[in-house]
Amino acid sequence: MEVLKIIKIGGNIIDDDIALDTFLSEFAKLKGPKVLVHGGGKLATKLANQMTIEVKMTNGRRITDADTLDIITMVYAGKISKTIVARLQANSCNAIGFSGADGNSIVSIKRPVKDVDFGFVGDVEKVHTNTLDILLKNDVTPVFCAITHDEKGQLLNTNADTIASELAIGFAKDYKTELYYCFEKNGVLKDINDDASVIESINAKTYQTLIDDGVIADGMLPKLNNCVHAVNNKVEKVCIGKPDMLFNLSTPLEETENIKFTTISK
Repeated sequence: MEVLKIIKIGGNIIDDDIALDTFLSEFAKLKGPKVLVHGGGKLATKLANQMTIEVKMTNGRRITDADTLDIITMVYAGKISKTIVARLQANSCNAIGFSGADGNSIVSIKRPVKDVDFGFVGDVEKVHTNTLDILLKNDVTPVFCAITHDEKGQLLNTNADTIASELAIGFAKDYKTELYYCFEKNGVLKDINDDASVIESINAKTYQTLIDDGVIADGMLPKLNNCVHAVNNKVEKVCIGKPDMLFNLSTPLEETENIKFTTISK
């Protein structure tokens, strides 16, 4: 089976023009089939403020009303997606921007109202890889934004970490899928204030202990939940850390002694 890399980037890269250019230049050089997933960064919030549309959050999560959905669709599927695709083309990486609606690739359901009404937020139900597989086999790189659909004409705001995890799982029947979450830290840290305190390996048993001890909490909890969900569903490798972890995978060991990241396994 061929290896397929699913790589997710967040706001620390998207919001920094130099960091984005550097990342995309290196990403374009990666050999073999690959899929890029990106979040939204700060641009959607900035545009909402400019348009005097209230940004509503609860526990760090965005409430997506109709006006907000319009903005994030413009920003995620428009400005950010097309900027990334254009810059990949400039680096000789043939790419196409995708939402979950394109090619009917990711189907979600609108999140049911429980304690909080999140509005037009989608929870992934199905991933269809047929169209994407045709592109990959023809050396085209899909670039996914954080928007899916419900097969009834409704777009839905969907967590980008979840999209990356579900894509990796969906492709696992045809590829050896590897999932990489690139963010601003060296990996999962024992001490949030010590960048050198990287936990280099986490499995199901140690994961629960880290949660119980409060080491994994807040924003890291849903990210790590996606990691564990992936390895429990036939994804070959899951890693989290700075982009260096990815671009140095083929570098001799002695040159990567300072490259730290966290690997999640069963």
